[in-house]
Amino acid sequence: MPDTPINALFVCSRNQWRSPTAEQVWRKHPMVRARSGGTSPNARHPVSAADIEWADQIFVMEEKHKSRLMASYRNLIGHKPVHVLDIPDEYKYMDAELVEQLQQSVGDILGLN
Repeated sequence: MPDTPINALFVCSRNQWRSPTAEQVWRKHPMVRARSGGTSPNARHPVSAADIEWADQIFVMEEKHKSRLMASYRNLIGHKPVHVLDIPDEYKYMDAELVEQLQQSVGDILGLN
C-alpha cells in the first residue's frame, strides 16, 4: 500500500464512457487521485500535457490509446508506467461489468486489492 495518494490518469478515445467510469470508481479510494481524458480531438476532455505531467500512473483502455499518447507526449511520458487494460469500447458509463473490471485490474496493478 502506497504512503501517499497515487495520481491515476485514465484514458480512452472520447472520454465518454470507459475513462470517466474509471475516474468515478477510483476517485472514491483514499489512496487514489483520479482524472480522465480522451485521445480524440473530439473528446469530452482531451488529454493534455498537464494531465500527463500530473499522472504517476497512466491507464489506457486499449493499445491504440497508448500509441496515441506515445506519439503526442513521448518526452513527457518517458519513465511513467502506461498500463493497457484491454477493455473494449462496448460498455456504457458505469456499466456494472465495466466497474468490476476496472476495480479488479487497476486494483491489482496498484496493489490496492
